[in-house]
Amino acid sequence: MARITTRLGDITKVKADAIVNAANRTLLGGGGVDGAIHAAAGPELLAECRTLGGCETGEAKITRGYRLPASYVIHTPGPIWKGGTNGEDALLAASYRNSLALAVAHGCRTVAFPSISTGVYRFPLERAAAIAVKTVHAFLEEHPSSLEEVCFVCFHPEVKEAYDRALDSASF
Repeated sequence: MARITTRLGDITKVKADAIVNAANRTLLGGGGVDGAIHAAAGPELLAECRTLGGCETGEAKITRGYRLPASYVIHTPGPIWKGGTNGEDALLAASYRNSLALAVAHGCRTVAFPSISTGVYRFPLERAAAIAVKTVHAFLEEHPSSLEEVCFVCFHPEVKEAYDRALDSASF
């Protein structure tokens, strides 16, 4: 089965078959990781995203990586935190699951994720990390030979620590 790892760093510098963009529903760029990915990929990414017609929360769409070291960018709008009673957990899990399915469908063997929805969308970090780890592990169990590595690339040390704790406490 693929390895699930964490790394402290900038996802725009990661050499992987696909990196995942914590996008907004327009897919036309924004702040945080979304803005950083668009800036690093160059204007061609925005041009391709304009042809996609947006993306619903929890779904995923794929583009080329352009000037990034990754071949593909998988765009997924995670949920905005509204207190936890509006299906946020299921939508966040869907973002991870649908991103992985799209990666596999395009022959990717390595995938790098940011911490989806934990920035301006305010999803609680520990809860999001646990959902991410559980969802990725379940996907890999169902598709054991599909991926070599899934890495959570964390921009801040406290985010990496949360993902490391989620991995350590997971009961696989």
